[in-house]
Amino acid sequence: MILNFYVRFYTRFGESLYVTGTGKTLSDGGPILLQYYNDEFWHGQIKLDAADLQLPQIQYNYIFKDASGFEILEWGDDRIINLEQNKEEQLTFIDTWNHAGQTGNAFYTKPFQEVLLKNPAAKASPAVKTYTHEFKVKAPLLTADEQLCIAGNNTNLGNWKTDKPLLLTKDGNWCTIKLNIDSEGLPIIYKYGVYNVKEKAFKYFEGGANRRIALNNKEGITIVHDGFAQLATNTWKGAGVAIPVFSLRSNQSTGTGEFTDIKLLVDWAKKTGLKLIQLLPINDTTATHTWADSYPYAAISTFALHPAYINIEKVVSKTNTAFFKPYKAKQKELNSLPDVDYDTVINFKLSIIKELYQLQKEDFKKDTAYKSFFEANKHWLVPYAAFCYLRDKYNTADFGQWASHSKYDLASIEKLVASTEKQYDEIAINYFIQYHLHLQLKESTDYAHANGIVVKGDLPIGIYRYSCDAWVNPALYNMDAQAGAPPDDFAIKGQNWGFPTYNWKNMEADNFAWWHSRFEQMSVYFDAFRIDHILGFFRIWSIPLDAVEGIMGKFDPAIPVHVNELYERGISYNHHRYCRPFINDYVVNRIFEADETWVKDYFLDRQGEYFQLKEAFNTQRKVEEHFNNKKPEEADTRIKEGLFNLISNVILFEEEGSNGQHFHFRINMEHTLSYQSLDEHSKYQLSKLYVNYFYERQDGLWEKKAMQKLPGLKRSTNMLVCGEDLGMVPHCVEDVMNRLSILSLEIQRMPKQVKKEFAHPADAPYLSVVTPSTHDMSTIRGWWEEDAGKTQHYYNSILNHYGKAPVYCEPYLNKEILQQHLNSPAMWSIFQLQDILGMSGSLRRQNPNDERINIPADPKHHWKYRMHISLEDLIKENEFNEELEGMVKASGRSPLNPPVGDLLPA
Repeated sequence: MILNFYVRFYTRFGESLYVTGTGKTLSDGGPILLQYYNDEFWHGQIKLDAADLQLPQIQYNYIFKDASGFEILEWGDDRIINLEQNKEEQLTFIDTWNHAGQTGNAFYTKPFQEVLLKNPAAKASPAVKTYTHEFKVKAPLLTADEQLCIAGNNTNLGNWKTDKPLLLTKDGNWCTIKLNIDSEGLPIIYKYGVYNVKEKAFKYFEGGANRRIALNNKEGITIVHDGFAQLATNTWKGAGVAIPVFSLRSNQSTGTGEFTDIKLLVDWAKKTGLKLIQLLPINDTTATHTWADSYPYAAISTFALHPAYINIEKVVSKTNTAFFKPYKAKQKELNSLPDVDYDTVINFKLSIIKELYQLQKEDFKKDTAYKSFFEANKHWLVPYAAFCYLRDKYNTADFGQWASHSKYDLASIEKLVASTEKQYDEIAINYFIQYHLHLQLKESTDYAHANGIVVKGDLPIGIYRYSCDAWVNPALYNMDAQAGAPPDDFAIKGQNWGFPTYNWKNMEADNFAWWHSRFEQMSVYFDAFRIDHILGFFRIWSIPLDAVEGIMGKFDPAIPVHVNELYERGISYNHHRYCRPFINDYVVNRIFEADETWVKDYFLDRQGEYFQLKEAFNTQRKVEEHFNNKKPEEADTRIKEGLFNLISNVILFEEEGSNGQHFHFRINMEHTLSYQSLDEHSKYQLSKLYVNYFYERQDGLWEKKAMQKLPGLKRSTNMLVCGEDLGMVPHCVEDVMNRLSILSLEIQRMPKQVKKEFAHPADAPYLSVVTPSTHDMSTIRGWWEEDAGKTQHYYNSILNHYGKAPVYCEPYLNKEILQQHLNSPAMWSIFQLQDILGMSGSLRRQNPNDERINIPADPKHHWKYRMHISLEDLIKENEFNEELEGMVKASGRSPLNPPVGDLLPA
């Protein structure tokens, strides 16, 4: 069989196209180079190997290679050659390149295909025994009553008549029709249209220019893949609610939200017209068994679920129904608390589950469903269970301190977890917990899907330093570095998350297998996910281990400044002056004031007119340890912060191993006393070089790094992908996300346009999520009270009200802000539950500060916020729920809006 490929693609000199696919012919020798055919097409002809003719089908794609050799594989895996149905000697394919960033591709992701757009199959057209052409096109937003039709310029295409249209049949992702078209009737001019099968009426043609085929293929069959019908693809809009699982409250939970509570949240979402539930990470963070583990982004396993979210009563078997009765009083006590008492809840639950395991373990081990779960998940489950056992045995998650198994060895771990060993039950209890967590979460997410609600998860950018992941495969991480974020308005000294950074080179060696496994695990429960700090796929903010504050970091990778660049600009460069803390009498006095003398004597050594920090205090980590060892009443936080400021009072960080040749700028250099003490010429030239370093020279590198990772990772999952693109965002980020149809995050108080005080939801791109606040921020009400000046500007310029802004965010203002976001053109408007309740003077908490989930500037923040009313009671708030439902419907975010096209062909 001969295959002719014609793909529409415009190229420049030095660029090329290839075809690749499954089967021997398209895969064994690598991608096959196509030839330039004309301004419209690239062409290639191949003969299928005899072995391929025995296959039922072959799937194929095109690859674009630019002049530098960088390759892009087109999106999708649904272009199929059906070898069972097509026995022709020759097949010709006229294809349209499927750009990953096309809006229509978003509607072929899991949430839309499996939950939101599940329309019945289109009515089939009469079967055609012989045909010359098969037309295939996509139209994901047709309603249940709509079907695509085709009309064109010859008799076989109806001569543009629409009273008896030629209807296409839905076949997988494609709408298809097979027709006999006389080759003498070329060129074929045609368009697709929309026909309402219920009303039996033609509605309109697709927009854009008429489609045209002039290729004269007299042999075999021509299959035309026309991409997407030119119908509006920005009409579907949905709304959702965001809340961490631990923040849920039901009458049946035990002091914290549980996976079973998600069902009640689904009931409420359905009642109010919301289509999505967004959760924070749900992985196990149990490192210390204290409230310090409340931080959901520091998981000890990126696969295991958190034991805190288990509903113990649901685990109790029918033969042990009385088991939980003695614990009911404690359950009610914990459930009545205003916030999560993390320590008490987790330790209470773990103590009960240990008893329950002993009671039910024999039946559990025989459970065939559990055995299937174990086999499917043992690649992470067994190491995780061993890790938990060793953590508890040695009272630390820091595996470097363990007396045995401090370095992961598969053979020794298999021996440790063997069912014949005395510690087996201490290990297997983790299998028991994870299995029941899986059942409960899966039941709740399946319930959401059955009710037309999608569930969105959260993918942390980092891993916990003392996690099972780091223990099992430390080569995937840079354990000598810390990940964080540069300074912003919410954390003026940056953030230090303490996580190791990723060793992308080692990860690429096995085609990012660890990431693929994470995505696969998430897809068991979630339809969409948010990539926390997606900027980390472009570059990460890397902080040395001896630093505490994020301000001591630098971007990795980054093109450094060469020493010659300093000399060429006439900068008065001196290595000691620029690369070490600049400390003189003036600096010490400015920072410490009345404590100047004592600080000089105790922490500093004088060297002429300058000082240097004593060896015991010359890093932020040493300073922190010094003050941590003091009694609380002796620990002077102000002095500690002052010493941190001294240490960070530098202009350049020398790149390790560069022998004084390469440097990176300290972020916010111009705010340092070191910079301010330089001569005016040096300051001016340094500032110009600083701008070049941070905002100009890195973009190409960061784009390349992102495109090496993100396309393949996104291709490995059919979940809808959203990116948290906040903070110091490089110019290339927007373009890369657009090219991959990754939804951006748009927040009013964090505008992406320079010099704008606020973003307006009306300006958000379609492929985005708009929200007035996130878990890392104060709520709408809390923010309203933080800065009267900003609030006044917002009140006048964004809400368009005259006069003085109210001191407090009254319910009507809160509602107005939500409505503004609902009216946005963005695909999704997602709100924190606290912001939704802020519309009601009777339902919201009195103090908005009690509703805040996280404070990023505080690395030791206790994550404990919990709903102050139960979900059962919220569901009963009919007047409030009807008001919210009315807002959602009025914004067009509940029903499917019909796309708009043309009444006549172009």
